[in-house]
Formats: sequence, structure tokens, C-alpha cells
Amino acid sequence: IYVCGLVFQQLLKLGGLDGARDRNVKKASLLYDTISNSNGFYFSPVEESVRSKMNVPFTIPSKPELEKTFVAEATAAKLLELKGHRSVGGMRASIYNAMPYEGVEKLCTFMKEFQSKNA
Repeated sequence: IYVCGLVFQQLLKLGGLDGARDRNVKKASLLYDTISNSNGFYFSPVEESVRSKMNVPFTIPSKPELEKTFVAEATAAKLLELKGHRSVGGMRASIYNAMPYEGVEKLCTFMKEFQSKNA
């Protein structure tokens, strides 16, 4: 109960549920926009109307062999746990409440640089 109290205090300090929603929409929009603006290098296999704000799956459809390289280089850049689910493949960015906007910015910058090197 003590830990829950700390979590709720922090949540209220950051604007409550509305603030959390706004931050999560902003993070997800940044990541989905990076995918959408990649000229097809990255692809999100989830229909836009049902996309998650917490877990963002994506692939490199034209060069799927690069996905392992992407995950390895991302890990070296301290962008961790991006490997997709074993039944789906690709990559998956989990951007839950604890992930700061700056972390998503770092991922998007990495994605753009990776695309520039490998397109």
C-alpha cells in the first residue's frame, strides 16, 4: 500500500490521469510519426484505429534481415528490450507511463539514423 501511495502521489504531481494520457499520446504520436514518415522503411502492422499507446510494434518490411542488426545496435545505444514478440517478430517499443518523452525521442533519433545508414 505504501508503494501504491507513492505512485499515486507522483501521478497526481504530474497532472493526474489527464496528464498521463496527454504524455502517452504525445510519446506514441512521435513514434508512430517516425514510422509513418520513414517512406516505408519502417512499418507498423497494426491498423491505425486500434494502435496501442503503450506498445508500438514495427518491422523493416523491405529488409527484414536488418531487424536483428537494428535490435543489436539499439541495445549498444542503451535502447533496450526492443525485440518483438517471438510469435510476431519485428521490433516492439514499450512506452509505458514510466518511459519519459526523452527516451522516445532518443529511439526516434536512432531509428532515423539507422534508416539513413541502411536504406
